[in-house]
Amino acid sequence: MFQIAIVGRPNVGKSTLFNRLCGTRKSIVGDEPGITRDRVYGKIRHGRKAVSVLDTGGLIPETREVIPQNILSQVEAAISESHLLLLVVDGRAGVTPLDEQLLPMMRRTGKPIFTVVNKIDAPGLEAHAASFYEFGAERVFGVSAEHNRGIGDLVEAIMERTGDFPDESETPEIAGEIKVAVVGRPNVGKSSLVNRLLGFERSIVTDIAGTTRDAVDTLLERENTRYRIIDTAGIRRKGKTEGLAEKISVIMAQKSMERADVALLLLDAEEGVTKLDAAIGGYACELGCSVIIVLNKWDLVEKDEHTLEKFQESVHRRMKYLAFAPILTVSALTGQRVSKIFELIRKAYEARQVRIPTGTLNNVFAPDLEERFSMQSPHQKLGIRYITQVSSKPPTFVIFGSGREKLHFSMERYLVNRLREQFGFFAAPIRIHQKVKKPGGGRGF
Repeated sequence: MFQIAIVGRPNVGKSTLFNRLCGTRKSIVGDEPGITRDRVYGKIRHGRKAVSVLDTGGLIPETREVIPQNILSQVEAAISESHLLLLVVDGRAGVTPLDEQLLPMMRRTGKPIFTVVNKIDAPGLEAHAASFYEFGAERVFGVSAEHNRGIGDLVEAIMERTGDFPDESETPEIAGEIKVAVVGRPNVGKSSLVNRLLGFERSIVTDIAGTTRDAVDTLLERENTRYRIIDTAGIRRKGKTEGLAEKISVIMAQKSMERADVALLLLDAEEGVTKLDAAIGGYACELGCSVIIVLNKWDLVEKDEHTLEKFQESVHRRMKYLAFAPILTVSALTGQRVSKIFELIRKAYEARQVRIPTGTLNNVFAPDLEERFSMQSPHQKLGIRYITQVSSKPPTFVIFGSGREKLHFSMERYLVNRLREQFGFFAAPIRIHQKVKKPGGGRGF
């Protein structure tokens, strides 16, 4: 697909322009400079055509600070894989020395450049774009990404450059994409694991907690299976986040779990299970993700024959509601057992597709529940009209009762255990809903 990269110094509105072009709020936007760090991919659609677009972090050349240096590497990678560069500048600020510093780096690529003069919020400010013609770019556009001024002309010009690239309808699609969110608290190695899974430096990795802010999607095809790997920001406790950008990044991490099929819950094997780990595991379970617990930094743990068993006991004790989740020990740094994650992801995804016929549920499980209940309460009748599965992502079952009281939670737990024994539902939370008769008579539920 034809690809463009949005490049510029910090705080000129690159992410606002990216969101406007894509028609979605995918990149975090704020007044704080340096919010975007990793490459964020999106898509511009115009008629039958589609163009891939990359949002990049604000460039500060010749800096020795860790994160700006890593941002520079990410921008260079974005430029190298793109066909057209959008140099975004601030029309209200005019030409700055930092803007001028970026030009030689972009010109050396030999790729066409459009200068996008942002923050031209009113007709009276259009003259501010004139000074940027001295950059010698192929085209200059005065726009307001925030107010949607001039965006149409920019999109038309981008689409004219696509040439012989295929229309979206001609681009082959792969069915059955598995969405995998890598989640955990800050600094447990999420970005390192994502880079190891992908086989290249996709996300910035530093020792500084909170380096990743945007939820970064990357598509990967392995053994005829397509994965969407989502690197998320480290989730902190409410009240512990600092600044608007970090608060938004945590919200976006949680939204990534909402659209994920499988969540890789990353724990630090050196530190063991913390309360925050347990809380994040709870988020994943509530949002319906299949969960795989990944103990990272296993290479740094002093081990004996009982070490793994002790860790597993600790995890299940602190996170009883994730007793169904498999546990895998890895080292993102060395790559130890990382490839096994794909096998578990596929197994978890396949388990989410299982549908149990209503006849099986009512001929096998309903009588089983009735029998167990009669053993516990010989003089009472359980009263199940029927059971049906209403969803598979996650596996969700509804029990319709003939009375007005719901089943005791122990009976629900028994049903969940029996379903797992019979059908597996590997790594998936199982939900049980109950429908009873409304009070006051009648046949409604």
